[in-house]
Amino acid sequence: MGIRVRYAPSPTGLQHIGGIRTALFNYFFAKSRGGEFILRIEDTDRERYSEAALTDLYDTLKWLGIEADESPEKGGEYGSYVQSERTEIYREYARRLVESGHAYYCYCSQDRLEKLREKQKKDKQDFGYNRRCRTLSESEIEEYQQESIKPVIRLKIPLEGETVFNDYLLGEISKKNIDISPDPVLLKSDKYPTYHLANVIDDHFMNITHILRAQEWLPSCPLHIVLYNALGWKAPQYCHLPMVMGDNGQKLSKRHGATAVKEFIEQGYLPEAIINYVSLIGWSYDDSREFFTKQELEKLFTLDKLSKSPGVFDYKKLEWFNGHYIRQKSNEELKELLIPYLVKCEFIESETMPGMTTFLDEITALSKERLKVLSDIKDLVWFFFREIDTYFPEDIIPKKLDAAKTIEILETIKSHLSDVFSKSEDKVEELFKTLAEAAGVTLGNFIMPLRVAVTGSNVSPPIIGSLKLLGIEKTTARIERVVNILKDEVSNNG
Repeated sequence: MGIRVRYAPSPTGLQHIGGIRTALFNYFFAKSRGGEFILRIEDTDRERYSEAALTDLYDTLKWLGIEADESPEKGGEYGSYVQSERTEIYREYARRLVESGHAYYCYCSQDRLEKLREKQKKDKQDFGYNRRCRTLSESEIEEYQQESIKPVIRLKIPLEGETVFNDYLLGEISKKNIDISPDPVLLKSDKYPTYHLANVIDDHFMNITHILRAQEWLPSCPLHIVLYNALGWKAPQYCHLPMVMGDNGQKLSKRHGATAVKEFIEQGYLPEAIINYVSLIGWSYDDSREFFTKQELEKLFTLDKLSKSPGVFDYKKLEWFNGHYIRQKSNEELKELLIPYLVKCEFIESETMPGMTTFLDEITALSKERLKVLSDIKDLVWFFFREIDTYFPEDIIPKKLDAAKTIEILETIKSHLSDVFSKSEDKVEELFKTLAEAAGVTLGNFIMPLRVAVTGSNVSPPIIGSLKLLGIEKTTARIERVVNILKDEVSNNG
């Protein structure tokens, strides 16, 4: 059998960067080896199950362009791929484990377990089940059954020896059985399986050959090996992936909103950037190459290039990747991506407004080099659609200049606006250099009052292109308004 891997999220929260990296690594490993990528929904935690989370999962994978070979939506030979639809299988194998002596019924009430926890906490002991029901006599079991108590089924962890398994990345790992979580629950009293039972059974019957998952699951692995052994099955090859850390050295949290993929999508990150950057968190092709298409990763990804060290998720680096992929877009492609953001900001109703197509083409071309994420378009181009409410003299007047000199600069520019709007951008740039030199100021200090007057900010798209797109009437009016504000400043301070 060829390579078969799975991504098996629990739909209890939004998809996050750590989870998506696991999905991508599994997907690329399968594709690079000619194998199959399976999507399985582990929804047995009914209290935390969320339909919105399930929708978010499907939407996120679709946005990334990651298509499973087998899934709840696509089907497959080993379905169902939704755990809540496989409960009879789990119950059957839990029963078989009891019959074979590898598991037992536990009748302990929740109240007793809570008291046990409190006592262990008071005695400063590690919490764990004390195996009380492991050695119940037949008469005790019969008594509990007569009381109609709904038992759970617990796995019998061996009390001696150790459990050993090999991890592809971390090598041989062994753990004393006495240190494994004592007799964990396999089947809950509501007849739903725990993660451990359902996970192992599904991986076996779906013929999963490799399990690539986050290192946070490493402590569960010895328990799963015990369960595989009890069922008489061979365990898949495990590979516990390097941790994903924030640039502050802290582990990224699943419930940390800033790491939800949905939020990145809303901010205007591109799937190409997310795929490329996230795939480099804990994996590298060589010491120099950084840019990879999805198609290239489908061919080049190998497990032997994984790092044992935690990978760092850096928002600034992701922005850099995103800016690169924005500039790889044609202007027409980028315009189509920007239109929803312009509509959301209520700058436009739609691209079909009269005269809007050419205007949007020019805005896109002006903004392309300045965008890090698509939502940046709001702060970059708002001055084309809205009047500037307020100017502050301290924002207009360059450092080392005064209000009078700034007025002189703006008056000079105003007197040359006919040239600005009739000449090419190269010629206008030469003109500004000449005028700045004549005024005895740097080009930066010459341009800055104009930029603030026209755009309302000291950061904007290229100023000459912005002037031409804004038009001579609005440009003149804004310059005159700022000049009057500065004249009042001079008068008030005079």
